[in-house]
Amino acid sequence: MTERTCVVYGASELVVGPANDDEDEGPLETIENGAFAAVGDEVVAVGTTDEIVREYPPENADVAVDADGNAVVPGFVDPHTHAVFAGDRSDEFEAKLRGKSYQEILEDGGGILRTVRATREASDETLLENLLGHLDAMLARGTTTVEVKSGYGLDTETELRLLEAIDRADEAHPVDLVPTFLGAHAVPEGESTDDYVDRVVDDQLPAVESQGIAEFCDVFCEEGVFDVEQSRRVLEAGLEAGLTPKVHAEEFTRLGGAELAADLAAASADHLLHATDEDVEAMRAADVVPVLLPGTAFGLGADYADARAFLEAGWPVAVATDFNPNCHSRSMGFVQTLSCVEMGMTPAEALRASTSAAARALDRDDGTGTLGVGAPADAVVLEAPSYAHIAYRFDTPAVDTVLKGGEVVRS
Repeated sequence: MTERTCVVYGASELVVGPANDDEDEGPLETIENGAFAAVGDEVVAVGTTDEIVREYPPENADVAVDADGNAVVPGFVDPHTHAVFAGDRSDEFEAKLRGKSYQEILEDGGGILRTVRATREASDETLLENLLGHLDAMLARGTTTVEVKSGYGLDTETELRLLEAIDRADEAHPVDLVPTFLGAHAVPEGESTDDYVDRVVDDQLPAVESQGIAEFCDVFCEEGVFDVEQSRRVLEAGLEAGLTPKVHAEEFTRLGGAELAADLAAASADHLLHATDEDVEAMRAADVVPVLLPGTAFGLGADYADARAFLEAGWPVAVATDFNPNCHSRSMGFVQTLSCVEMGMTPAEALRASTSAAARALDRDDGTGTLGVGAPADAVVLEAPSYAHIAYRFDTPAVDTVLKGGEVVRS
């Protein structure tokens, strides 16, 4: 049986992915009047439109997309979300505008624990429908791969239900989902932190390992939540269960989460608003990808992470939406806008942070986040002549057509 063929041609510029490390070449390789061809779900050729259509005539392809003078970029990769949950917390947004802090809202029974209560009460079908709806919105904005964490269960049964919803959504939706176990997201009401850590390690992680869905184990290493040693215990138990570590680190204070991530060779450390130069060097030495979440700072009215500290150390950063009930953004385009305006990144750096660097934060080494030969044929045809319009055009997504594995999944 002949595999499906796809040709995308006529692009004003085709963004292939990161250029070589030579600074004069910049962070991205682009091809003017570019095109690519895919066989099955894999890119097999990139070049100018003349070169590609000569070898892969559009009239002979199963899928042919004329970019018509618009830019084509790799599908966005969102490496940090909490997209499976139930309930609504829009009233807390108003409370923050009236001056209440995140911690005060938590003390009043809001925040994560409020979402936990709603999520525990929701049916499996409600959780799946909610997640699929969020994925539809992400896909329409150009995201083709997304990490989704559990963490709104805080008990074995609900955490497994959340991971099952992620797995079912991955089967049902074009977007690729990367599942992460985040049992150590908060401490349930009426329980001590040490006792809850015991339950995560002794009860939840063995059940998660037996279920076989999660790839990563994350922990909210933060003052008033899980300290460094409690976080270490969870992540080391996760490693024993076959789960790669990730860490919520240095969001509200510098507690030592970034150093912990480096010590355990985590895939990523995320947030990093209070990371120091020492943290930057430790993470770089241990090949830990920094994942910055400017939407969270935007929603909280907080300071932004220092992206330039990582970039000037020669360490490309990843960015993510951190989509959750407290940060209701599903747009990687808006994240790129904030990365440029508030964190001093260039549009090219922000795009790389949303594609190839984000894929590194998920341990994806198959070319995800690029359009090089051998990479998945996940691409976005923009409604604009240059990738700079992704960050520049923040009123609406600069997205026309989205391809996943060489098939048009949104147009």
